[in-house]
Amino acid sequence: MNKAEILKEIIEQRRSIFPKDYAETEISQEILDEILNSAAFAPNHKRTKPWRFKIFKGEEKAKLASEMQAIYKASQPEQTFLEKKYQDIGFKINTSDAVVSIVVNFSGMVPEWEEIAAVSMAVQNMYLTCTANNVGCYWSSPAIVNHLKESLTIEENQKCLGLFYMGNTN
Repeated sequence: MNKAEILKEIIEQRRSIFPKDYAETEISQEILDEILNSAAFAPNHKRTKPWRFKIFKGEEKAKLASEMQAIYKASQPEQTFLEKKYQDIGFKINTSDAVVSIVVNFSGMVPEWEEIAAVSMAVQNMYLTCTANNVGCYWSSPAIVNHLKESLTIEENQKCLGLFYMGNTN
């Protein structure tokens, strides 16, 4: 199979795969590094490299789950609070082997939409690399990520665009 055929196959196989379908095995550090390194090859105008990723694993990931559950609980009026949604937030994070925060850094050198597009292309590279390595993944952008500024140390010129959940599929 030539490179074009391999690439076509990977693109066609790319899917969002959710934590309920992840195996309980750990993604190797080598593959995690490969996934994140692939993001750096995304095109970006004026080489601003606007993506900022932070990997959550182990205890840090459990802390993120608790924090997001607390944010959800605190931000919902009692009549709209859903216990199932509260539990799902923790389940998705805790069932994933790794969760990556997706943050855009606005440089001021190019229009903001270009930097968001560059981050999106970086995430697409991560999706394709996950697919090539049989790692399930998906990008979620719940509104509560806007309240993670402190734990993600988000600066004034930055915005969290969501979380990237990953887990082995076999």
